[in-house]
Amino acid sequence: MLTAINHHIINLTMKKETLFVAFATQKGGMGKTAITVLTASYLHYTKGYHVAVIDCDYPQHSIVEMRKRDTELVMKDDYFKGLAYRQFSTLGIKAYPVKECTLDMAIPTAMKMTEQSEKHYDIIFFDLPGTLNTPGVIRTLAAMDYLFTPVSADRLVLESTLQYAIMLTENLIAPRKGNIKGLYLFWNMVDGREKTPLYGAYEKAIAELDVSILKTFLPDSKRFRKEVSDERKTVFRSTLFPVDKMLLKGSHIAELVNEICQILHLDSNGK
Repeated sequence: MLTAINHHIINLTMKKETLFVAFATQKGGMGKTAITVLTASYLHYTKGYHVAVIDCDYPQHSIVEMRKRDTELVMKDDYFKGLAYRQFSTLGIKAYPVKECTLDMAIPTAMKMTEQSEKHYDIIFFDLPGTLNTPGVIRTLAAMDYLFTPVSADRLVLESTLQYAIMLTENLIAPRKGNIKGLYLFWNMVDGREKTPLYGAYEKAIAELDVSILKTFLPDSKRFRKEVSDERKTVFRSTLFPVDKMLLKGSHIAELVNEICQILHLDSNGK
């Protein structure tokens, strides 16, 4: 837990010019890593924001491993090699950095990146461990500016997520023992056939607990589980390329990013 002194030091050191954002949850299988990549890539490659990702989700470091697979594919596949070349030469867009580190080094790593980068980072995303029992996770969560938490319409998942949100609100946000300006839930893995009064009832219960929830929901779609591969030439989840325009339709990624941009006070139309 951050003390008031630690909070003051972080504010002075970081100057809060770069936003720290995490898709955080204590429930496994909610897609926080995939959504982190999709959001970072859309903001960077499509909307032109300067972002970075810090992967401190030990031991899997899923985003670091994804970047390795993406890079290996570009090196061996002529189609993706050409796509990467056109992206850099025509648009001048380099790949955003993905840094691997331990949880206790997450904030120092972010500080070092902001100090050494020639270009200002608009957002640094953090992929954090999915349990509050991990040593140092509360301290790192407290250093975030905004938290976004995916939740599904499953009673156990919802109850656990609400407990998580209430705990953070009561212990960090309300007493201002950190930098968190807002915590927002959003529906993930929504079956279109189930977008019924059930969600309305859940949202009413959430509102009564004074927990915020986004308007945008992400559908339950197999595309969220697909990375780029040499078997298909369309791109959805990748650390090196933007989402293919055809696959973007119906994914609600663009809508989610625009809503997040409004909350973060970024220009939702890009730069």
